[in-house]
Amino acid sequence: MITARPLVEPLTPRLPRPTAMQLAATEYDRVVGLLRSLGPEHWSASTECPGWDVRAMAAHMLGMVEMAASVRDQMRQVRIARRRGGLFIDELTALQVEEREGMTPVQIVEQYATRSPKAVAGRRRTPGFIRRRPMPVTQRVNGRDEEWSIGFLLDTILTRDPWMHRIDIVRATGATHVLTSEHDGVIVADVVEEWAARHGQPCVLHLTGPAGGSWTVGGGGPAIELDAVEFCRAITGRAAGDGLLRTEVPF
Repeated sequence: MITARPLVEPLTPRLPRPTAMQLAATEYDRVVGLLRSLGPEHWSASTECPGWDVRAMAAHMLGMVEMAASVRDQMRQVRIARRRGGLFIDELTALQVEEREGMTPVQIVEQYATRSPKAVAGRRRTPGFIRRRPMPVTQRVNGRDEEWSIGFLLDTILTRDPWMHRIDIVRATGATHVLTSEHDGVIVADVVEEWAARHGQPCVLHLTGPAGGSWTVGGGGPAIELDAVEFCRAITGRAAGDGLLRTEVPF
């Protein structure tokens, strides 16, 4: 049974910090393992993110790692993206890809492997008074602007983002997808709790696969059963979803 904690803005992390930081470290390691497993032919494969092949997606992922590893680079990226004047997240990710256009796949992978431990350290050492501050820009979710705390970005979004892109790369290349209940199942459970809070309706959810589980939200409501990865793809708009599956959760 889930008693969905209401969303209060600015959004804050739901997971304990030690858990969030362990998830971050493990997810970065799994990304490195996946990228190192790719052959030369995989890097030009198209992904489900419009305009991005695997190489562009990996370049964005490296840009996010660099942002987390260095406060100076974080401020620089945010400043440039805001000056561009478009939707902030689109401008930020485009900047990250553009700045790494000259890097080879091998360079991207090795830089990711080098910088990701520093990204975990940077996220871990951010003091509470900064983590509680709202981000300088709002985020568009479910058709409305909402505020996130810096802590929500650091503890939650910066792990969900590579996790979802790992799925994107696996789908684009056919690479082996490493999923475990101890890691991926915890990420999915956190997503489910937020999803339940966002739609606020009763339901019974059963997610299959290594990252799955069963949840009852309130009393009554529809019964929903599907693979855990497909559930997450649906609530990001990557896969078709009806009813409550049209409730967006940010990654």
